[in-house]
Amino acid sequence: MADAGREEISGRVLAAWDAFIERAETVDMDRPSRLAGWRAHEICVHLGCWPDHTAMADLIASARAGGAGTPPDVDATNARVTAAHRDASREEVLDALRRNREATARYLADEPVELDTAPTVSVVGSIPLLSVVLGQAYELAVHGLDLVSCGAAPPPRDVLRSGLAALADVTGGLAASMGIDGQVTLATPEGGWTFTSAGGGWTVTPAAPGRIDGPAVEADAGLLLEAASGRINPVPAVARRKLKVHDVGGLLQLAPIVQAVPGIPGGPILQLAARTVGGAGGVLGRLFRRG
Repeated sequence: MADAGREEISGRVLAAWDAFIERAETVDMDRPSRLAGWRAHEICVHLGCWPDHTAMADLIASARAGGAGTPPDVDATNARVTAAHRDASREEVLDALRRNREATARYLADEPVELDTAPTVSVVGSIPLLSVVLGQAYELAVHGLDLVSCGAAPPPRDVLRSGLAALADVTGGLAASMGIDGQVTLATPEGGWTFTSAGGGWTVTPAAPGRIDGPAVEADAGLLLEAASGRINPVPAVARRKLKVHDVGGLLQLAPIVQAVPGIPGGPILQLAARTVGGAGGVLGRLFRRG
C-alpha cells in the first residue's frame, strides 16, 4: 500500500482516528467491554499517546535507525500502559487519543517521504513504516467494533474497509519478507483487497465485488475483521455460510509465516482455513492477541 502514497494512506488512517475518537467521546469509560478485564477506559488508554508511551515517535526513530531492534511485547506493553493510567480522567484519556492522532498526522505531513519505505520494528517484526502507519486503521477498526459492546455506534463501512486493507498489506509484507510467493483476497460484498507476494516484494490491489479468483476469505467486512482478530469463533459463521473460505490449500501455503511470527495479524486467516479442513485449528490455536 506504500505505492498508493501518503495522500491515500493519510485519508484512510486519519478517518479511522476521527471515527474512533468520535465514538469514544460518546461512551461511559467505566463500562465493561467484551474484552476480558478491559473497560472502554483500557481500550482507549492503550491507543493513546502518553509521556511514557509514544508509539509513533518510537516507530519513526526505529525507521531512522534502519529498523534494528526487537519487536515489543504487545501484552506486556498493554499491561504496563493500562496500569499506569488506570485512574486517568475521561478528558485525559480523550486527550491522549487526540495526541496519537496528531502524532500520526504530523508524520504524514512533515516527515521525509523516504521514511515511508524504511523498515521499522513493529509488533510483527521489521516492515515499512508506512505499512505500520496504515496498520493503525486495522487496530482502530477492530477496537471500534469492541466499543460497540460499550454502547458506541459501529465504525463506518469505509473504516472497516481500510482496516482490511491494512490487514492485507501487513500479511503480504510478511509473506514477501520470508520469500513466500502467494496471493490471498479478503473479500466482502462491497469489494475487498488482494495481496500478491512474489520475488521478495508484494502488492495490494482492490478486489471487485463478487469476483473471487484463488485463495480467499469472504464475509461482511465487520464479520471478517471480527474473525481475523479472534473476537469471534469463526466456525459457526462458516457453518451458516456467513463466512466462506476459498482454496484452502492456497491459504495454507502461507503457514510458515505463523511458525516464524506467532500472533501476526495475518495468522487468523490461516486459522480460518485450518478450522475449515478440520482438527488443524486446534494446533494453530488462537493466533491473534489484543493489539
